[in-house]
Amino acid sequence: MGEPPDPSEEEDIVWRELIRANDAVLVSAVQALLDAAHIPHLTFDQNMSVLEGSIGMLPRRILVDDEQAARARRLLTDAGLGHELRPDDS
Repeated sequence: MGEPPDPSEEEDIVWRELIRANDAVLVSAVQALLDAAHIPHLTFDQNMSVLEGSIGMLPRRILVDDEQAARARRLLTDAGLGHELRPDDS
């Protein structure tokens, strides 16, 4: 689930933030959608709850490969989650 690509392939990848959310259920749902669509992604700050005391103060961020960003945005929009998307700064 959200496994990073092989580090030898990572050099040329540009990551784009797709969503930022405090809702663990939303983050899990987005991860599942991306996994099912075979869209590589990374989840940042997933384990920050250890430092913040599990109060959900720090948002989790899901990033996708820039080359897959349009496809990922379309997937989330089609799933009814378009309102959760970060602004597209491309």
